[in-house]
Amino acid sequence: MPGRDTFDAFVIARRGALLRTAYLLTGSHADAEDLVQVALLKAVPQWERIADHPEPYVRRILARESITRHRRRRWREVTAAELPETAIDIDPVDREALRRALLTLAPRQRAVIVLRYYEDLTERETAELLGIGVGTVKSQTRDALARLRLPGVVATG
Repeated sequence: MPGRDTFDAFVIARRGALLRTAYLLTGSHADAEDLVQVALLKAVPQWERIADHPEPYVRRILARESITRHRRRRWREVTAAELPETAIDIDPVDREALRRALLTLAPRQRAVIVLRYYEDLTERETAELLGIGVGTVKSQTRDALARLRLPGVVATG
C-alpha cells in the first residue's frame, strides 16, 4: 500500500483521540473500537488523496457511520448495568453523566454536539463533516442543548 508509513504514523498518533470521539458518539467502548476500525478501513482507499490532512476525513466517517449504525442497530440496543473501562481520562462520575446525557440525544444531535464542543469544530466544519447545512447544525445544536437542559438529563452544579 502506498503511503503505508504515513498511515501507520497517523493511526499511532491519533488513535486515542479518535477512540475518545467514537466513545462519545456511541456511548460504548466496544462500539467505539469498532467504529474507529471501520473509519480507518474506509480511509485506506482514499489515503493518497487525504494523507496531507486525514483527520477531518476520518472524523467525517466516524460521525456518519455512527448515525448509520444507530439506525441499523436501534432495535438491538441493550443497556448494561456497568460501564466498560474507557480511555477517557475524566472523573468517573463526570464520564457517566456525560455518557448518559449524550445517549439521550438522537444520533445526529449527538454527532453535532461531539464535533462542535468536544472536537471544537466550527459550525461550518461540522456541517461539512456531516454533509449537512450550517443551518441544520445550528438547529440540531439548539435542539440538543435544549434536550440536555431538561430536568434529570444532566446534573447541574
